[in-house]
Amino acid sequence: MSNRMWGGRFASPPAEIMAEINASIGFDQRLFAQDIRGSMAHAAMLAARGIISAEDAAAIRFGLAAIEAEIDAGTFQFSRELEDIHLNIEARLTERIGPAGGRLHTARSRNDQVATDFRLWVRDTLDTLDDQFKDFQQALAEKALAHAATVMPGFTHLQTAQPVTFGHHLLAYVEMAGRDRGRLQDARRRLNECPLGAAALAGTSFPIDRDMTAAELGFDRPTANSLDAVSDRDFLMESLAMAAIAAVHLSRLAEEIVIWTSAPFGFVKLSDAFTTGSSIMPQKRNPDAAELVRAKTGRINGALIGILTVMKGLPLAYAKDMQEDKEGGFDALAALSLVLAAMTGMIRDLEPDTAAMKAAAGGAYSTATDLADWLVRRLNLPFRDAHHVTGRIVAAAAAAGKPLDALALDQMQAIEPRITAEVFEVLSVENSVKSRTSYGGTAPANVEAQARRWLDRLAAETSAA
Repeated sequence: MSNRMWGGRFASPPAEIMAEINASIGFDQRLFAQDIRGSMAHAAMLAARGIISAEDAAAIRFGLAAIEAEIDAGTFQFSRELEDIHLNIEARLTERIGPAGGRLHTARSRNDQVATDFRLWVRDTLDTLDDQFKDFQQALAEKALAHAATVMPGFTHLQTAQPVTFGHHLLAYVEMAGRDRGRLQDARRRLNECPLGAAALAGTSFPIDRDMTAAELGFDRPTANSLDAVSDRDFLMESLAMAAIAAVHLSRLAEEIVIWTSAPFGFVKLSDAFTTGSSIMPQKRNPDAAELVRAKTGRINGALIGILTVMKGLPLAYAKDMQEDKEGGFDALAALSLVLAAMTGMIRDLEPDTAAMKAAAGGAYSTATDLADWLVRRLNLPFRDAHHVTGRIVAAAAAAGKPLDALALDQMQAIEPRITAEVFEVLSVENSVKSRTSYGGTAPANVEAQARRWLDRLAAETSAA
């Protein structure tokens, strides 16, 4: 008796361990909708080209629609013996419609079939992720507009550097997400070529119409080289590279939320919706959602390294190694979707403690650069000289235990006699941020304009969709 899947070439079934390592139905069944779409397009093309009859094509279409309904209803019986989603659907199709089901695989291989299915799945997922990125940007920009003038400390080396506004800080992540979306859209454009019709690796002798199937499935064009079509996984590697970079950006924001919600900072508060308690310490409110966003970066980065490693030594064309593309890809892109949703929720939920932020913004002599700039503008000092004078004034203020704007004028004049009372106008945190009017700077007017620009852009994208 021949092997059920492979026919006359194999006389006996695979060893149990071979079946264990070889079967992919446990994870690739999520490709069922894409597999059915691809098969319907292929059957329609075969009929249009006279390769199968119109009656067989109609039976195939009817059978595939019924199978999709079974899977949606949870009544489809997936068989590990049939190895993967492609053979599971094909076997069920033949059970339902008879010999016509066996004609579906004419002029195609599982190699071009899976390449097509997976491209469709990744493309669908990227479209969903792009919508999520837009929602994330919307949440950030709305919060930034509401807090365009809310002063907070800006940091370098996690040390207080200069005052900025909370809105300005949030807009930095809008820009990062914009670059993430750019990478996503670039990846989508490059993946949008159809492998179907490349067959196993060399194309087919049947008179197929690859342009027809590509158009039916929403691809821009068919792939130009059959070897490349079945062996390419650039579309996944590029998508995971985008996901890894985006996860790093989200992790940075998550880290800041963890820091900002800690008692020593107290810059923002999260509600019960995005925090948890402690099993032993009743006072605790832990930012677990942010911590998990931060942690998910590891599995997303790991999936990228995994597929790069799988592909790095493969000769053309297809090898079974490439079955290892699915689990990591499924998991990483699902994780990115989850953390985007969580982070968007947290941004909408969090409320800044404006008093705590302002108090911290005025600490650690954060307006020292404003003093140095004033010395350059008003006294015509070279900046390096102004930097030195300011350093001495900061040292005097530190010795006196006072902030810069509380140091007496005569104490400043003991270091630089030409300083006037006008200097106090630049030493407040409010005036500091107002003065940063250069393009991209933190002046509240700038922040409001940039937030509105992003909100208008996002609204226009939604209207155009």
